[in-house]
Amino acid sequence: MKQLLLALLLPFHLFAQSFSKDEISRWQKQASDVRIILDNYGVPHIYGKTDADAVFGLMYAQCEDDFKRVEMNYIEKLGRMGEIKGKSSLYDDLLIRMIIDAGDAKKDYDKAPGWLKKLCNAFADGINYYLDKHPETKPALLAKFEPWYPLLWTDGSIGAINIAGLSANSLKMFYATKPTIEFEGIKETSSAGNQEQEGLLTGSNGFAFAPKITESGNAILYINPHVTFYFRPEVHMMSEEGLNVYGAVTWGQFFIYQGFNEHCGWMHTSSAVDAADIYTEKISKKGNDWLYEYDGKQRKITEEEITIKYKVANGTEVKTFNALYTHHGPIMAKQRTGEWISVKADNRIANGLIQCWQRTKAKGLEDFKKTLDLKGNISNNTVYADPQGNIAYWHGNRIPERDIKYDWSKPVDGSITATEWKGYHDVSETVHSINPPNGWLQNCNSTPFTLAGKNSPVKTNYPAYMAPDGENFRGINAVRVLS
Repeated sequence: MKQLLLALLLPFHLFAQSFSKDEISRWQKQASDVRIILDNYGVPHIYGKTDADAVFGLMYAQCEDDFKRVEMNYIEKLGRMGEIKGKSSLYDDLLIRMIIDAGDAKKDYDKAPGWLKKLCNAFADGINYYLDKHPETKPALLAKFEPWYPLLWTDGSIGAINIAGLSANSLKMFYATKPTIEFEGIKETSSAGNQEQEGLLTGSNGFAFAPKITESGNAILYINPHVTFYFRPEVHMMSEEGLNVYGAVTWGQFFIYQGFNEHCGWMHTSSAVDAADIYTEKISKKGNDWLYEYDGKQRKITEEEITIKYKVANGTEVKTFNALYTHHGPIMAKQRTGEWISVKADNRIANGLIQCWQRTKAKGLEDFKKTLDLKGNISNNTVYADPQGNIAYWHGNRIPERDIKYDWSKPVDGSITATEWKGYHDVSETVHSINPPNGWLQNCNSTPFTLAGKNSPVKTNYPAYMAPDGENFRGINAVRVLS
């Protein structure tokens, strides 16, 4: 096996990036507490004295494997793709900047608990140390990573953005010209949860089997056997603070997204749970101010200038947008009837990052359930198994509670209080199954109402918005085979 000691320095240090001597000295000291061993398959096994040391080593190892993918994921989450790809990414960047607020990410970092801040610092330090040690690596844009970056992207899914079926094209049709009430826009009629899935040829697949039906007498968790070999890097992380976890990491994130420790294993499938909503807003204009109606009164629309830089042949140019918001969220489109459309969604939440880390150290079913109670997993379902023989499934995690009189798969009236979210469902209220009597569970981005065959949850016991997922051929075949 090949062993790498990060503290080994080049004979003559090359200052390819703008890092201070104090920073480099600090990184060298932390690197001396980190060991990376590549096994015969090239999988890095990362050992550190502290959890932060393990994160430092993980990010260094990821960058050695594919710095470009690490960097590009954060360029996207910063809304700066236009600086790389040009004007074609202008509205993709505007979309990101309207739904992921870098200022809020910085605030969350500033007020984060000490242990989380250490991990975020180690994230940035591990990447920056790699850049310092590898001057031959030329970043496309991000010459120095910041410790608040992980709080821009708190869900392990790649591209996990929930905007209720709208798109950058919707945004373009609204903001390409100065918004007017008479503008003939597009009509968005459904959330992402109702999109047809039958045409999807691939997707996430998760299966769990209880000891009573396995030859070994142990629970088995079958994790996501569909992605290409390098879609996510495979890693092992250990520390003297109790971390010992193995599994798949999403490029650029410092936690194992799906895998196992000594006490439990988990995997995720993308969920169609309705966790974002479209509101129709009744708009008027008074002088220079845009107003919207709410609860019988007129409220002033919040306006924010967003300046986006994009690449051109001779350098860069900028375009400034006057982004508009109601209390529901950003204005992102307009219906043909004239109402503006706002979107309410959670696309970045500190508890999500906390949950992603804490589940890697969960000590069994009850401990794992405590991480779910953080309600930080915005876009995923979870399949679970443990050495005690428990198997379990949760459909979604952070699910807004709403008035069931309304059809939440379509735009709802934003001018009345009745359509406001009423908090978030307790995890016990969501669609889930723990230790079904048949001894198996499955989800293939499909309905949870067939997850355990005849022992599945009953659809009529839950609000429609909680599981709008349809069935697909993978789910049908999984139930047929497992039954």
